[in-house]
Amino acid sequence: MIRILLPTDFSENSLKAIRYALKVYKDIKTTFYLLHTYTPPVYQTEYVIGSPGQIGLGDVLQESSMTQLEKLKSELEHEFPNPNHTFIAHSAFNTLINEVLETVAAENIDVIIMGTKGVTGATEILFGTYTVHVIKKAKCPIIAVPPNFKYEAPKEILFPTDYEIEYKKGNMQTLLTIATQHKSRINVMHVRTGYDLTSNQEKQKAALEKLLGNQALFHELPDNGIIEAINEFQIKQKINLLVMVKNKHTFLERLFIEPIIKKIGLHITVPFMVLPQN
Repeated sequence: MIRILLPTDFSENSLKAIRYALKVYKDIKTTFYLLHTYTPPVYQTEYVIGSPGQIGLGDVLQESSMTQLEKLKSELEHEFPNPNHTFIAHSAFNTLINEVLETVAAENIDVIIMGTKGVTGATEILFGTYTVHVIKKAKCPIIAVPPNFKYEAPKEILFPTDYEIEYKKGNMQTLLTIATQHKSRINVMHVRTGYDLTSNQEKQKAALEKLLGNQALFHELPDNGIIEAINEFQIKQKINLLVMVKNKHTFLERLFIEPIIKKIGLHITVPFMVLPQN
C-alpha cells in the first residue's frame, strides 16, 4: 500500500496534479490523502484568545473546507472509479507547510504530489513559494506538476546526476515503482566537466547501474552547462518526467538559492520528482 499526500486549494492547478497522481498510480493499491489547510483572513492574537468578533469563524472555515474536500472526494471517485484507490479527506487549521510536514510524519506518507505555478509562465521552473518550501523541508519524495501539463505516461524519465552521492534503493523506491509500473526508460544524464570520473564517482555510477538495471540508459554529454543540457535533452528525447535527488552540494540545491537561476531559466513542461538523499 502506497500513501500519497495531495495538497489542494481546489484550484485547477492542484486538481491537475491530483488527476496526474490517480493516473500514474492507477494500477497500484494506494491511499490518497486530500489535504486542505485554512486560516482566518486576519489571524490575530485576539482570535486565539476568543475575540467576540472572531468566535465561530474557525468553525465556519472548517465546515467550508470539509464540504469542499468531501465534494472533491466524491467527484474523483466518480471520475476515476478504481478498487485500488482509497481517499481520505483531511482538513486542518494550520499553515500548509506545517500541516504537510506533520501529516507526512503522522501518516507515513510515501510521496507528495502537488501542483506548481511558474512566476513567468508554465515553461519556467520558478516554483511557487509553497512548492519550494515543501521541496526544501519534506523528507519524502515530491512530484511537482506544472499547470499546463497534459497527461503523458512517464515512459521516458530524465535523471541528471553528477555521481557524487550514494544512491540507496530505499530513497529511489518511488522512482523505481513508477518506472517498473510503466515500463519506463530511465535516461541517466551526466554532464562532463572536462575531467575523468573520480574513483568515488565510478563507484556510485556502478552502484546506480546495478540499482536501475536494464531500465536505465546512461548518457555522457559535453559540458555546455547543466541547465542547457537538461533543456536540450528534454526536447530531443521527449521526456515525460524529470527526476533529481535533493542534496546540499548538488545543482538541485543551487536551483533554489541562486537568483541567477531565475534569469537563466530551466524550462520544464513535465512533472518534476525530487528524491531525498537520506
